[in-house]
Amino acid sequence: MNLLQLIRTFTRTAEAGSIAGAARALGISATAVGQNISRLEAHLGVRLFNRSTRSLSLSEAGALYLSKVQHIEAELAGAQAAVSSGDIEPVGPLRIGCSRAFGRHVLAPMLPALQRRYPQLQLQLRLSDRAVRHAEESVDVSIRIGAQLQDGLVARPLARIPFVFCAAPSYLERAGTPTSPGELANHRALLFRFPADGRPLRWGLVGEQGRVEATMQPGMICDDIDALAELAAAGGGITRLAAFVAEPYLRDGRLQAVLADDPAWRPEPMEMFFCLSDRRDFTARIRVLFEHLQAGLPVAWQVPAG
Repeated sequence: MNLLQLIRTFTRTAEAGSIAGAARALGISATAVGQNISRLEAHLGVRLFNRSTRSLSLSEAGALYLSKVQHIEAELAGAQAAVSSGDIEPVGPLRIGCSRAFGRHVLAPMLPALQRRYPQLQLQLRLSDRAVRHAEESVDVSIRIGAQLQDGLVARPLARIPFVFCAAPSYLERAGTPTSPGELANHRALLFRFPADGRPLRWGLVGEQGRVEATMQPGMICDDIDALAELAAAGGGITRLAAFVAEPYLRDGRLQAVLADDPAWRPEPMEMFFCLSDRRDFTARIRVLFEHLQAGLPVAWQVPAG
């Protein structure tokens, strides 16, 4: 028995003053209306309507019942509208998993503003360079690069972050400045080792001719991107850094961009995705985080619609 359906039939009948009118309002047959009212009366153990061959009116019990259930229908309609429109104040824990570098340099500076806007939101930031498992680790949302995407995740494009090839001015004075991707093979490459599987990340470049991978002469390998930046700043060789790591070093002159003026090739950008276990998990808490990140990330990182 669907009690809400029976109550809805009862209230429409009371409002219409007839079974035929209720049937038209509900889009069902008059027979179905009569059956629903009979089922509700049997469930309650009272007579809700006074019936005659020509009229239908509420009984004393029916009038009392109507006064009690009308607000329930209104509240249910309001709840449905709020959920459908996403107009819900986000409350409760929001557990976010992402890489250490992105969390440290990008996400952490952005989250306090979100917390101030929604003080009932309990933010938990979990940083790891391995791919977190949502269910096993109770993570609500993770922010991942394309290489970390797992089957079954719902992934929304979040950002396309530029990479920068760079080295210390002292290294470039000593070893020379490469003027084409092919010349990278003549330099010491400071590589990032992917903690998830231990492999050094290759340096991809994209241009009108497609995608190529630079030939590299590994100098040092490190599994922490900030340490890699320091190795480069100390003159260890050429490295590739995400823009959010490289920019402070470039501003203060500790690192210098290389190949930045080559019109034919540019470093392949890093695709970032906003990941959920299920589309139905896109609740108010998740929605406000996604919108906050979209609004706060640099315009140059935005992913074109579609």
